[in-house]
Amino acid sequence: MQYDAIIIGAGHNGLTTAAYLARAGKCVLVLERRDIVGGCAVTEEVDPDLAPGCRVSTASYIASMLRPTIIRDLKLESYGLQMVACDPGVQAAFDDGDVVGWWSSESLMRRELERFAPNDIDAFFAAETELKRLAAYLQPFFLEAPPDLHAGGVKKLAEMWRLYRRFRGIGGDDVSGLTKFLTGSLGEFLDQRFESDKLKRLILSNSLYGKHGGPYQPGTAMGLLFHLLSGGDAEQQAWQGHVIGGMGAISQALRSACEDLGVEIRTGSPVARINVQSGRACGVTLESGDSLDAKLVVSNADPKRTFLKLVDAAELKSSFRQDIANIRMDGPAGKVNFVLSEEPRVNGMPADRTKLQRSLFTLIPTLQEAEDNYNASQRGELPERLWVDCVLASNADDTLAPEGRHMLTCFVQYLPWQLREGSWDGQRETLGDRVTELIGQFAPNVPGAVIARRVFSPPDLERRFGITEGNIFHGDISLQQMFFMRPLPKWAHYRTPIDGLYLCGAGTHPGGGVTGAPGYNAAHTILRSIG
Repeated sequence: MQYDAIIIGAGHNGLTTAAYLARAGKCVLVLERRDIVGGCAVTEEVDPDLAPGCRVSTASYIASMLRPTIIRDLKLESYGLQMVACDPGVQAAFDDGDVVGWWSSESLMRRELERFAPNDIDAFFAAETELKRLAAYLQPFFLEAPPDLHAGGVKKLAEMWRLYRRFRGIGGDDVSGLTKFLTGSLGEFLDQRFESDKLKRLILSNSLYGKHGGPYQPGTAMGLLFHLLSGGDAEQQAWQGHVIGGMGAISQALRSACEDLGVEIRTGSPVARINVQSGRACGVTLESGDSLDAKLVVSNADPKRTFLKLVDAAELKSSFRQDIANIRMDGPAGKVNFVLSEEPRVNGMPADRTKLQRSLFTLIPTLQEAEDNYNASQRGELPERLWVDCVLASNADDTLAPEGRHMLTCFVQYLPWQLREGSWDGQRETLGDRVTELIGQFAPNVPGAVIARRVFSPPDLERRFGITEGNIFHGDISLQQMFFMRPLPKWAHYRTPIDGLYLCGAGTHPGGGVTGAPGYNAAHTILRSIG
């Protein structure tokens, strides 16, 4: 059987692309190397032997920018997708026993600021208003291809008109504001606007996840805008949510939508190579040796894996392969997942916080410590003061664990891809021990409550999920690798130098996170291309 499209990888973007193509009447096959769908958006047991039935979002762990359009178009709620808002959306625990939340309610946030940053109240709300306004200019670009800088003729005029429509109401102050946030440093922005160290650290805690660069490096202010884009079915700016059933519930809902639309999904089917004849992709060959034909192929793998491992080198110009090889990966983050016998008792957690409100806390260093951490990681060293984001998922979702068990998932920022001394295989549990020890300084009952633990270093993320160098975003989130530069300037529109081969993963615009946007955009580009 010849398929209209074969999609490599059943991550959430691959499934999104498959659903939209099938919705348009195409015959689609999705091939997944693992035995479950979802890519990094999966829910799995931490340790089936020590803690059977205790599940956690293994890699990605909070839903923030999943596009409401996709939720509605594919009727994901009818397939069981349920999300509960995080409020506060960010909560930081400090060494002095104080716990500070970032609330969506202005009245609650004002009350919080009056307690720990009274001199910054007006500046905070002024900055938040400005950021939300500027983020709204970027919002429409999430569900459309980036501007085509290499278009000519009529198409060039169409691109210019599209840009004009998006920015026709923008004033000079907002143009300069966008420029500052896209190119400036987060640290300088915070130092110039606020007095309170705790407020600066609270904002820092939600702005640089998975990104290269300390807070004082150019381009790091961009994260402020991205985390103020809308999410959830209500399209609320800065929305973040727990997914009932873990992040794998998003993938399972997408799978159900795909199957109802007629998509064929095969797990345990790793692809060895993309078949190319006369310069056109015509199918794939599996590691089993089976060959499958298709009119076009869509890769949800990252650009390096796609072009440097799945496509024969003879099919691509050496200059293109070199440009792909130069994309910055070296993933700067890891995960540590725990099964606990009791809920963490965080020092200073207000007594009136509900169970849901106690479900997240970040152990955030100072801005200078964060800068030092990043520099240490680039030298191949484990930072002295780790940056750990903790989510007690079972407080929001009691389906993840049996009674008496608590699921804690921890994202660790600024880790080296390669250690200067030794290997990650030898240092993996050292990282786990240091994360456990740090959490114990803020929640003293945690070290003695650990039943099971699973540590994922950056190389572990590569091995487990097939993402080059363990980069969760399929390439660094920096201005030189974003928008019309992602993955490369001439190939930022989901097409590739090989006819009939497309990209749909996070290595394309608009980048990483569980948004579905790259998959949505790729599908619509394909449908326009084939008519």
